[in-house]
Amino acid sequence: MIKAAVAATLLLLTIGCASKPKSKDSGSVSASDIRVLIERGTPSSLRDALDRIRLSGTDRFLAPPALALIRALYPDTAVAVEPPENGEYSRLLRDGERGVYVRPSSSSQDFLELTLPFLAFFHSGKSDIKASVADLDRAERLNPQSALPPLLKGIAFERSGDSAGAWDQYTRALGLGADYAAELGLARVQHSREEYAAELTRLTRLAGVYPQHVSIKRQLALVYAERGDIQRAESLIMEVLSQNSRDGELLLLRARLLVDQGLFNQALAPLESFAALDANNANNRHYLFFHARIQAEGYRNRDAALGYLRSLVRANANDEEAAVYMISLLLESNKPQENTEGRGILSRFLNRQTIPVRVLALAVSDAVNRESWREAKSYLDRLLERQRDAANLLNAYRVERGLGNNAQALIYARELYNLTGNANDDAASAYASALIDTGRLSEAGRIIEQRLAAVGGGALKSRYYYLRSRMRSGDDAVMNDLRAALFEDPRNVNALTAMFEIYHRRQDQRRAVYYLKQAVALAPDSALLRKYEAEYRAALGSSY
Repeated sequence: MIKAAVAATLLLLTIGCASKPKSKDSGSVSASDIRVLIERGTPSSLRDALDRIRLSGTDRFLAPPALALIRALYPDTAVAVEPPENGEYSRLLRDGERGVYVRPSSSSQDFLELTLPFLAFFHSGKSDIKASVADLDRAERLNPQSALPPLLKGIAFERSGDSAGAWDQYTRALGLGADYAAELGLARVQHSREEYAAELTRLTRLAGVYPQHVSIKRQLALVYAERGDIQRAESLIMEVLSQNSRDGELLLLRARLLVDQGLFNQALAPLESFAALDANNANNRHYLFFHARIQAEGYRNRDAALGYLRSLVRANANDEEAAVYMISLLLESNKPQENTEGRGILSRFLNRQTIPVRVLALAVSDAVNRESWREAKSYLDRLLERQRDAANLLNAYRVERGLGNNAQALIYARELYNLTGNANDDAASAYASALIDTGRLSEAGRIIEQRLAAVGGGALKSRYYYLRSRMRSGDDAVMNDLRAALFEDPRNVNALTAMFEIYHRRQDQRRAVYYLKQAVALAPDSALLRKYEAEYRAALGSSY
């Protein structure tokens, strides 16, 4: 008797946690019990609710909302229920499937009327998702023990770009039993903050608990891709796509990974699969950008690539990635009008109050290529404050050397060398060059000889032969290394220029002009070469 009384009391308390049901259910204990389970909003409670509906054969009008919540929030939770086509919440759910958010009445005390409309945002990209938070707040006041309001608010904040708000709500939902849905929400927030190591730790632990959950594998694929673990990312992408071939985000990610690896023809298949999902996808920003990269990098068709990029920049002048890629193609062009166009777009970004890092990096690289050292220096310091990576340190070395600041150039070259190791030839050759410039020939010689022994033929070996020539004394010894450099790479501008300077000093105009013309053709923007060319044109006239 005592046990029965306690059980009855607990049942009444549990029923009391649910919001006030519709009048047609008020006399049905089983319906109220099922409603309590649905409102709790955890994977196990929703599954239990559906099991009770299936076993009882009654109260089937509550099956559609329970099933809709599981499919939207806990897609990896297996259930086997066929809900009736019509029921108390059917119209609300049908509106949601059309992406229509139906605001509940201001007097509603039905928890499900306050929460189910949110499912519309799983079928629509509407931007007013955060407006639903007020309705979810009302639902939370009706049932503070439910996991649904904080879980849904976490999604609302996440999609609105409020990572702090999303983190707080997902944490609350996790404490209320939202389980892997809340954990995945926290992982997505970490992903948006680029906290990839912490995200991977969370997902690895979660995958150990739920090894078959596709939603966890999907998020793991995203974080592996960002961390550069291409093999694991591609394996998971293919596994997930085998179960859902209509996952547009993963199709685009697969295309991106293939493009990044230079597998341009293979990248076309996922791109076309993505385009086939929806007629509007052919105008998708990522779809167009990857096609631009395939044209530029794969097919060397700059005009086609610029066509894609111009359409992207016209559609959104603030598309930084597309604009920067477009600028780089324009600056690399041998058409002066395209160079001018590229610098015009670049200057617009440089005049903004906040200059993106990659715009600063591009401005430095462009100025370095034109040997405009002071201009490059004006951007360099700001760039290094925000991004001190290998590419920027290499340009820092070049700028300081161009300005004649050999001691500072050596500092940057040493930092680069220590960062990348002696197997990185850009770093090794920059450091060796800086050591030569500052008179540390024995240190430079060790690096040069090590790399000459390690690298194969071609441009890299040519680079080190040229550097070794700078350590030689006497024209014959210098020219032996320069000839070796040009044998490995006839387009080595530094070696061509050095050969020209020797013959120029010897006043051997015929041989000097031979090397000068080749050097100018390869580096037409070089101020030094332009100066030499002007001298020879003035002296030789039409015979130059």
